[in-house]
Amino acid sequence: MANITAAMVKDLREKTGAGMMDCKTALNETGGDIEAAIDWLRKKGLSKAAKKSDRVAAEGLVGVAVSGVNGVVVEVNSETDFVARNEEFQALVKTIALVAVEKGESDVAALKNQHYPGGAGAVADAISNAIATIGENMTLRRVAALGVSDGVIGQYVHNAISDGLGKIGVIVALESTGDKVQLADLGRKIAMHVAAASPLALDASGLDPATLEREKNVLREKNAGKPAHVLDKIVESGLKTYFKEVTLVEQAYIHDNGKTVGQAVAEAAKAVGAPVALKGFARYALGEGIEKQEADFAAEVAAAASGQA
Repeated sequence: MANITAAMVKDLREKTGAGMMDCKTALNETGGDIEAAIDWLRKKGLSKAAKKSDRVAAEGLVGVAVSGVNGVVVEVNSETDFVARNEEFQALVKTIALVAVEKGESDVAALKNQHYPGGAGAVADAISNAIATIGENMTLRRVAALGVSDGVIGQYVHNAISDGLGKIGVIVALESTGDKVQLADLGRKIAMHVAAASPLALDASGLDPATLEREKNVLREKNAGKPAHVLDKIVESGLKTYFKEVTLVEQAYIHDNGKTVGQAVAEAAKAVGAPVALKGFARYALGEGIEKQEADFAAEVAAAASGQA
C-alpha cells in the first residue's frame, strides 16, 4: 500500500475541494496517484466543490448558539437565498454554531478543523460535502465568541427562519451574580437594541483609532478657518455627539429613549439584586461587506433558452 502523506491529502483537497477523508480514501484507492485520485473523486461526484469555489457567496444564514455562560455567532454564506431555506443547509449552520460554542472557538481556520459531529471529518469537510450535495458554493465566513465567569449571554436573531438562525444575529455578555432570569431578559433586550442600532463598539475606548481620526478630520474640514482653540472645542464636542451615535453604552436605549444603554444596565442592578457589567457584544448581519454580483436574470433565461448557457 502506498504511503499516503498529509501533504498529498492537502494537495488533492486543494485541487478538488473534496473533503479530507474523501481525499485520503481516493489516494488509497489509486495507490497515491494524484491525477488518478482526481478522476476517482470526479466519478464519485465528490469534486464538485472545486468548480464552485470562485462563485460569490453573499447569501446564507447567521447562526447563534448559547451554552451556559458562553455564546457564539457565526456566518455561513451561500450563493442564493433559496439555500437558506434548505433544511440540510440550516442543519449545517446550526451544527457549526454548536461546535463553536462547545469549543469556545472564535477563529475561522481553527473552527474549520474541529470535528463535525455525526460525520466523518472536520467542519471543513462537512461544508465541502454540502457544496457537492446542494450544488452551491458555501463559505464559513466568520465567528465570534463571548463568555463571562458569572452571568448570562443574551441573544437575539432578526428575521429568524428557525431557532437560532436568521439574517442578523447578536450576542451580548452580561456579568453579574444576580437573578439569571432577570438578566436573561435584559440581555435579550440589549441584543435587540444592538440589532437595531448597530453600534461600532462597546464604548469610546473600543473604537478603531483610524475611525476616530477620520471623524476628527471631517469635523476639522467642516469648520476650517476657525481659530485653533475654537476648533479644538468643536472637535471635542463633535466627538461626544459621535460617541452617542456609535458606542453601545452611550446610545439612547431603544426600549426607553429617556436613558442610555449604560444607564439601563446600571439601573438593572436593583432588579437583579447585584451589580451588572456589560462586557461585550457581537453583531453579524448577513452579507455585510461582501461585494455582490448583480445578475441579469432575464438575460440568463434568454441565454438558457437559446442554448448558450
